[in-house]
Amino acid sequence: MEKQANNLLNITSLNTYYKLLFILLIFTLSANLSAQEVNYNSGTKYTIGEIKVAGNTNFGESTIISFSRLKKGDVIQIPGEKLSNAIKKLWGTNLFSSIDVYIINVEGSTIDLEIELYDLPELNEVTIEGVKKGKKDELIADNKLNKGTKVTENLITTTENYIENKYKKNGFYNTKVTVTTKEINDSIEKQRVNMLVYIDKGEKVKIKDIDFEGNEKLSDKKLRKAMKNTKRKNPIRILKRSKYIEENYKEDLVAVIDKYKEKGYRDARIISDTIVVNNDKSISLKINVEEGEKYTFGKISFVGNTVYSDEQLSRVLRIDEGSTYNGVELRKRIADDSKPDALDLTNLYQNNGYLFSTINPVEISADGNVIDLEIRISEGKPAYFNKISVVGNDKTNDHVIYRELRTRPGQLYSRSNVIRTIRELGQLGFFDAQQISPNLNNANPNEGTLDMEYSVVERGSSQIELQGGYGGGGFIGTLGLSFNNFSLKNIFNKEAYTPIPMGDGQSLSLRLQASRFFQTYSFSFSEPWLGGEEPIRLTTSISHSRQFLFNPQTRNADKSRRFNITGISVGIAKRLKVPDDYFQLSQAIGFQHYDLQNYNTGLFTFGDGTSNNLSYTVALSRNNTFTDPIYPTGGSNFTASAKFSLPYSVFNNVDYKALNQEREGLLDIRDDVNNSTIDRENAASRIGEIDQERFKWLEFYKVKFTGDWYTNPVDKLVLRSAVEFGFLGAYNNDRGVIPFERFFVGGDGLGNRTLDGREVIQLRGYPNQSLSSQDGGTIYNKFSLELRYPITLGQQAKIYGLTFIEGGASFNNFRDYNPFNINRSAGFGLRIFMPAFGLLGIDFGHGFDPLPGQTQKNGWETHFIIGQQF
Repeated sequence: MEKQANNLLNITSLNTYYKLLFILLIFTLSANLSAQEVNYNSGTKYTIGEIKVAGNTNFGESTIISFSRLKKGDVIQIPGEKLSNAIKKLWGTNLFSSIDVYIINVEGSTIDLEIELYDLPELNEVTIEGVKKGKKDELIADNKLNKGTKVTENLITTTENYIENKYKKNGFYNTKVTVTTKEINDSIEKQRVNMLVYIDKGEKVKIKDIDFEGNEKLSDKKLRKAMKNTKRKNPIRILKRSKYIEENYKEDLVAVIDKYKEKGYRDARIISDTIVVNNDKSISLKINVEEGEKYTFGKISFVGNTVYSDEQLSRVLRIDEGSTYNGVELRKRIADDSKPDALDLTNLYQNNGYLFSTINPVEISADGNVIDLEIRISEGKPAYFNKISVVGNDKTNDHVIYRELRTRPGQLYSRSNVIRTIRELGQLGFFDAQQISPNLNNANPNEGTLDMEYSVVERGSSQIELQGGYGGGGFIGTLGLSFNNFSLKNIFNKEAYTPIPMGDGQSLSLRLQASRFFQTYSFSFSEPWLGGEEPIRLTTSISHSRQFLFNPQTRNADKSRRFNITGISVGIAKRLKVPDDYFQLSQAIGFQHYDLQNYNTGLFTFGDGTSNNLSYTVALSRNNTFTDPIYPTGGSNFTASAKFSLPYSVFNNVDYKALNQEREGLLDIRDDVNNSTIDRENAASRIGEIDQERFKWLEFYKVKFTGDWYTNPVDKLVLRSAVEFGFLGAYNNDRGVIPFERFFVGGDGLGNRTLDGREVIQLRGYPNQSLSSQDGGTIYNKFSLELRYPITLGQQAKIYGLTFIEGGASFNNFRDYNPFNINRSAGFGLRIFMPAFGLLGIDFGHGFDPLPGQTQKNGWETHFIIGQQF
């Protein structure tokens, strides 16, 4: 029998469930079809005879019939559930664009069926128009538009919706996306289509105005200020743009209500908000508010507290009867989610073991706009740590991590200890500080126990510095290797080299630098837990430098005239417990030997001879900066240090006063051009001998202070405030201040060629070491403000931009010292931290003041930053 014209089960153009309803309706009506079509009785049961498959599909006939769960000999009812389920099964595969079922023959109680279906087309190529090339691959990946993907109506719809929402979030509120497909006619049997995605972003929608209606207690200005991320157009605003982003707008509407709650208007609400499209394609926001009445706090009582008295809880809550009702502050005083270490009631309990405590404020009366509160507390059992574990440390050995943990098995739970542990793990520098996560497991309120798992993600902790360039009249090459998670004990273990022994938290650094005019070699090693029982850091370093005098005639290095420095130092630093355990006391002994051989320059008054520097340094520091050492968001870091030598002039029986008087007389002879050449040369030679005696053993003291404070004023912005001070003095004024250990201010702060023990102080906007005299200053101060914003803080790279203003100066003595007489600068820059290369950056600084001896301001300077953090 020929296939009849009536398609009883055609469900091509409707979605699945409507199509099924349509099928049942057709079956119900089909009993009244004309006589020339297949005759069957609605509601009658038939036995399936033959089942055929037609259409265009790559699936075999037996596969389709098997998947439909229909088979020859089955008894079905038309219409009936069994046939409907078969259709659902086929549609549920999402493999077909059309499914038709025909009755092709009826003989008595036997019925023959034909399933006609067409495969969904496969995606061949995707073309995206309307966006930049760099965004296309991202959109294809996000929407999984891979070659061979089945093209369904759902795929097209979700692609359109995803792209529209993506651009709307970025301020393109009128984005329209159209997805079309075109069938490919080729020799391949599979049906394939090319897809065209056309994106019309339109212009970014700017907010022209934000108007409030119904507000009498708070002005439009105050309410607009409460909206942190939704701003109207303002040409002088830089950090916050005026684009409309729906998600941010909804959050800011909540912020408006919070502003009312802070002022006592507990019942304030937004009645309506409307978006008005202006003729210039900008929009205006109309927000209608209902302020309600102003409330005050009444009596506040505590219920359920046994661990702490009402008085103790009141001191933490810090809300007085009769004060203006502030719902936002009340919430923070109970649990401040924005500050993990905040002084609030929740932390009071959780820092003392009551992890399972709950605290809820309940209004029990609001008569006369006075709200009486009942703070209901369920303390629960004290919680104790049962099991402490760390996961994710593939390179770092367990003992290096566990010794930093502030939580121990059997210890009473303390939220502050958990937070401190996260900070200590981040400060190690071995893990990505942004991904350290404390996970509470198996918390049992009935038994009062829990397990704590710290999840860490290792990051590269070793760095390599390999660079070359021209400077100082020739090529300069540098090779530096820093291994910050080294393992000394495995240095002879061949299996531990991957590529170097790692995992014990030690630091090993090697650095070589050379040119035609100088060579520098240095080695340092640090063990942070000497003996393994306490955090006592042992640091040792050895260095050797050679400087060759420049010969102006040959324009080359004269290696017969050189200045050598050999140095060694050993230091111990111990973490203190008083006043708190953020303090550290460090002590070091250092020795440097200076050897000048026919090296006559303006810096030293003797060209042949030696000098020795044996010094003791003691420093007290406190560092509680927040978790990430690369991008701290809070806390402070200060160091006060004193470095001094032995007072040799007290016991070496040298009359420095007489030597100084003789030197002053000889200076007059040397500098008087009327004297004979022989007399002047003899005077200069004798001055060198006197200075050789004065500086055979360096006698000095140096005090320094540095401080950094980090605050988070808004959003992700971080403000770094910094101050520095240094002073180099002499025990004996007749002996004078030494020519070494001096301060040189200006530039990028990189002291790659500082062979005389000088300290190079960074001050952007000026050339290197340009703000000090030729011999360097004996006193300096510096002040900085730096605003930072992170671009990314990912594991592979941390990038942030910055702007800065700073000022500083150096002085030769206290008579000239004026802390307000400084060289000022401002500018902007970029920092990139990659684990393998350390911190890299560039700064553009503008010096507002002239260099010494000049009258015009210095202007713009470019500084490249390598391995430093400002």
